Amino acid sequence: MNFARSIDRPLLITGILILAIYFIGSTMFPQMLTGKYLLQQLQIASYFGVLASGAMMVILLGHIDLSIPWTMSVAAIMSTAIAGPGGENAIAGLSVPAALIFGCLVGLVNGLGVAFLRVPSMIWTLGVNAVLLGMQVFYTGGFAPQGTASDFMRAIAIGRLIGPIPNALFVWILISLVMVFILRRTPLGRYIYATGNRETATYLSGVRTRRVIMLCFVWGGFCSALGGVLLAGYADQAYQAMGDPYLLPTIAAVVVGGTHILGGQGKYSGTVMGVLLLTLLSSVLSVLQMPEGYKQIIYGGVIIIMLLTYGRAAKVQA
Repeated sequence: MNFARSIDRPLLITGILILAIYFIGSTMFPQMLTGKYLLQQLQIASYFGVLASGAMMVILLGHIDLSIPWTMSVAAIMSTAIAGPGGENAIAGLSVPAALIFGCLVGLVNGLGVAFLRVPSMIWTLGVNAVLLGMQVFYTGGFAPQGTASDFMRAIAIGRLIGPIPNALFVWILISLVMVFILRRTPLGRYIYATGNRETATYLSGVRTRRVIMLCFVWGGFCSALGGVLLAGYADQAYQAMGDPYLLPTIAAVVVGGTHILGGQGKYSGTVMGVLLLTLLSSVLSVLQMPEGYKQIIYGGVIIIMLLTYGRAAKVQA
């Protein structure tokens, strides 16, 4: 009984699903058993994992960031515009720092709106997303953005410094180490969980909850911009609405991993498992030539099922 209680239920469920999907997929497509395929999936999961890292920090607060798609897109467009055609502009070295600073500024705006103006995060971040969309249309005039990825962007997105291991995986590992350190080893991590559970009580205990909220949204904006930079390096260009397909899967990965959508509960290891699960699921659906619309339906269904599963479990335990 004690052993059963010690098992992390979301991790167990996600792990079983990963093995099931991989087994079923490999029976239909034997190439899934090759090392090349697995490394390719890890590379794709790395882009996805960076986005999920930022989303998880916000969801732990009981909030949600719907500005992820166009923070990604504008950051990617900005970085390629600075790099210029062929990535050979004299200031190409500033492309990545500028995009990341932009992401932090978007996160700061989100944090100010949610923490100080007390606007519901869903409404505020959706409005910010619309503003970013308008900025992009104004800048490009509705045409395809000009410019390509810089050498550094391509290196971190598709390069391989150590054998066949993609550099993007090391980027995700670095982000993961930062996440684990913050959540497990710092007062900020304890404040994040406490704010997600009872913001008012946490504030009355002396914690500056507004600052906590702002820092989490800034981190979310940073990760969204970094995800956009990685995708631009992968595609060697930025394009309009490149972030739109990633909003729902990003939230789904966090929820599937066991992070409570109302905040205060969740482990980063669960988010990693959620990312791997949805990356593998997306790969199998793509091989089956599943239309994008059906993929979104499946992602939405996964969120609903996991919310019902984990939500009902939480009520029973309470």
